Amino acid sequence: MSERLLSPTPGQMRDMMEKAIQRGTKGVKFINARAAEVGLTPKELIYDEGTLKLFHYLPQADEIYRIPVIIVMATTNKGYLFDLIPGQSMVEYLLQEGFDVYMIDWDPPQKREKGLRLEDYTHRFIPRCIEEVQRESGEDDVNIIGYCQGGVLSLIYASTHTDGPLQNLVCLTTPINFEEMGLTRTLSSEDHMDVDKMVDTLGIIPADFIEAGFEILRPAQKTAGQMRVWDQMWNDDFVRSYRAFNRWSEETLPLAGEYFRDCTKQLNWANGLYNGTVRVGGDVADLSNIKIPLMAVMAEHDHIATYGATKALMELVGSEDKTDLVLKGGHVSIIAGPNAVRRMWPAVNEWLGERSV
Repeated sequence: MSERLLSPTPGQMRDMMEKAIQRGTKGVKFINARAAEVGLTPKELIYDEGTLKLFHYLPQADEIYRIPVIIVMATTNKGYLFDLIPGQSMVEYLLQEGFDVYMIDWDPPQKREKGLRLEDYTHRFIPRCIEEVQRESGEDDVNIIGYCQGGVLSLIYASTHTDGPLQNLVCLTTPINFEEMGLTRTLSSEDHMDVDKMVDTLGIIPADFIEAGFEILRPAQKTAGQMRVWDQMWNDDFVRSYRAFNRWSEETLPLAGEYFRDCTKQLNWANGLYNGTVRVGGDVADLSNIKIPLMAVMAEHDHIATYGATKALMELVGSEDKTDLVLKGGHVSIIAGPNAVRRMWPAVNEWLGERSV
């Protein structure tokens, strides 16, 4: 009886055979396919300064919230993670919900930009982009959504520009306590990395070095993903999503050397964001200076910005109006994965919507 129960039915056999055939035929197309099309939501480039790109996404709703939203992307990756493919695009979702959306995105820094410092990002790039958004939108106030290191830059800006136009801040998987960054902290410690020699020798920190740092945190992730996509090769939606995520993960960006040196010494080694000792442009970035409404979204299983590293934000900011949201998922999946679509996007939409009129 047990053997009869374990034997597949004729219907199951037909399904297994059909999927096996589709794996073979679609696998050939998968191997020969061009790079996935990503970032398809219509947008305009409104400011361009070397590594810095500022985009304005075209509105998709009849009624628009008064305060525009600026997404600040992490400096190691391209911003189309927020606009991966239709249906997995937070940008598309926010536009349809009535937000006026801009994005601070990054290109590989040019050789002449090797001397960019942390303060160039927080005291020049972000303020300059805010000025462009004010000019484009006709509004004085702005909201910011910062992702990972983009959240770090946004927090430093907010804590050192307390009289500025920033009204609301959303931080997504943003590390604060770098002592809790696990293997990342260990591998990049003073004992294992001579950051001065690296920067003085290279000028620009190569993308391969940055990508290797990510891969060492999850050494089997790429192989596991390849095995899973083969198993799901018959599933067009899964394959399309996988190809988009895979393209994004393979387009890691290099970093300006001096910026890398500043971040390594001030954020990682000195744990300055947590200790309130980060110095930029003559200012000290003390998170208790931040009084505006703030929302922090953290991933329970984040292998890059661990939950332990991100949760400290709530206790350090001076905001009375502050909200935290902890989601199951990882560093990337909470931005464009199913959990993001069902929980993170609606939560951010509701939180910002109430404060953007």
